[in-house]
Amino acid sequence: MAETGSCDSCAYYGYDEDDEAYYCMVDMDEDELGRLLTDRRYQCPYYRSDDEYKIVRRQM
Repeated sequence: MAETGSCDSCAYYGYDEDDEAYYCMVDMDEDELGRLLTDRRYQCPYYRSDDEYKIVRRQM
């Protein structure tokens, strides 16, 4: 099962200095984007945690 989380904690959520706004940097097709925006239960298949220390905490 894919890990779920907020876009704020995703590694693909980046800041665009030209627009001065945050955007998802994944190139999704229209169907995926529509489903992500309309279905609350849909889990983003591209979500990747931006927590660099996650592996280190598991090793402790």
